[in-house]
Amino acid sequence: MSSKLLIEGISDAVGFVGGALAGFWIGRLLGLDLFAPGYGNASVGAIVLVGLGGGIGLQLARKWRNRQSDTPKE
Repeated sequence: MSSKLLIEGISDAVGFVGGALAGFWIGRLLGLDLFAPGYGNASVGAIVLVGLGGGIGLQLARKWRNRQSDTPKE
């Protein structure tokens, strides 16, 4: 039971962080600066991309985990 929870936690963390990093780098490619002073449009756009990337990465990790548990073990 604890190994299943460990796998769940690690896969969620990897999916979230990976997605957030992807959102960060997509923002950088689009010229959006997450760390710009103040809350200008570019900064808010970068924050939104990081949040969306983290959420999408988390959902992809959960789908992957569910697909792994659905496949029969040999």
